[in-house]
Amino acid sequence: MKRVVAALIVQDGNILICQRTRHQPFPLQWEFPGGKIEEGEQPRDALRRELDEELGIDAEVQDEVARILHEYKNGNSVELRFFLVSRFQREIENRIFRDVRWVKRSQLPDYDFLEADRELISKIAAGRVL
Repeated sequence: MKRVVAALIVQDGNILICQRTRHQPFPLQWEFPGGKIEEGEQPRDALRRELDEELGIDAEVQDEVARILHEYKNGNSVELRFFLVSRFQREIENRIFRDVRWVKRSQLPDYDFLEADRELISKIAAGRVL
């Protein structure tokens, strides 16, 4: 099982979402920034590293707000851990994504998110998470 961390970066009532490139698995779908936890790495440390690599920010990783176990149709499974990030240093710089956007929580269902994220998207949009 692949272990993944992702950030719910919230600022001024908006949430940061990121679009994958055409060359990545699940091309052009939207996701929250983050990535794989490396061997021996703690989840919060992995997320800080990923946010620095992907967006050039030094994030203060706060509480874990959701954990999802998802199995894809091809049999691959993933454990996703979502953490709140409301404070960070440096300006956001898009280093790897096709697009990066700040959106209102009510707008999240309008985007084509990764299958594993969709249940959480519904909860955030309805105000049940965050």
